[in-house]
Amino acid sequence: MVMNVFQLTNQFLSKAMPIFIPISLILGILLGHHITHLLFLVPWLFAFMTFTGSIGSTFKQLGMVVRHPFPVILAFIVLHIAMPLFAWGIGHVLYAHDHFTITGFVISAAIPTGVTSFVWVMMQKGNVPLVLTVILIDTLLSPFIVPLTIMILAGQSVELNVVDLMKDLFTMIVVPSLLGLIFSQFTSKELQKKATSTLSPFSKIGMFLVVMINGSVMTPYLHHINLKILLIILTVLFISASGYLLSWLIGALFHLKTDMVITLTYSGGMRNISAGSVIAVSFFPPQVVFPVIIGMLFQQVLASVYGQLLTKFYHHRSKNITITTSH
Repeated sequence: MVMNVFQLTNQFLSKAMPIFIPISLILGILLGHHITHLLFLVPWLFAFMTFTGSIGSTFKQLGMVVRHPFPVILAFIVLHIAMPLFAWGIGHVLYAHDHFTITGFVISAAIPTGVTSFVWVMMQKGNVPLVLTVILIDTLLSPFIVPLTIMILAGQSVELNVVDLMKDLFTMIVVPSLLGLIFSQFTSKELQKKATSTLSPFSKIGMFLVVMINGSVMTPYLHHINLKILLIILTVLFISASGYLLSWLIGALFHLKTDMVITLTYSGGMRNISAGSVIAVSFFPPQVVFPVIIGMLFQQVLASVYGQLLTKFYHHRSKNITITTSH
């Protein structure tokens, strides 16, 4: 009976994600500085969500991803070649004489994949070992790749705080995922299923809290909206949405399995905006910071929208295949 309550709650929250994610974001923006002091909770909420998502994965599965790295290579092509070039091109077409805004677009596309992609892949039944591998490798290589990309496309050299990046990586991904893998290695499938069923609703609530707390950071940037700022916001929305779509199309083009297409869509579409905002604030004027940090407005909402699209597309496709096969 208790397990049924957790399962029902999890099903309800899964279906309500497209509603609750925007509501969480709006609440965060409205509450603003009243909840920004809760930012310290975000890494720990991520750690909990990562641990929950890792249950059921094994070291053997991770090894298989490493031995067959083609999907990882595709993710890196999207993350560090296709999307930075796309953002740079859009910037030059729409803001040809505004170097600061173009630089902001480039930074927002060049930064490493978002840790949150792990949670979305888990919720959408993607390939957890694959997204874990992409996040780990991308974050480890980002101190070299990101400054090089910004220097080539924006003409500005930057230095990343490697220590802080590694600390965040270990807190939010490495340690909790290792704990999840070890738990799965030494427990039965039944116990893993019970643990996942119990923890999953709390993991989704954690996601709502993360979106709300991160939304509070946006409040100062939305006080004085004019036409130029509105156009930049819409451009960031377009670039962000294109990242998810391009990743999905590339996965489908190479006929990857459904779970890998889902994983590629999220790992290629999401970005570590916190890392991007630190780079922008540390090395660039406010005009550069705005296009980077405004991505927080859309990232989780777009993730929710694409989750619905992926579910509908592959559910509809599997039904058609079943009908065709039966004939």
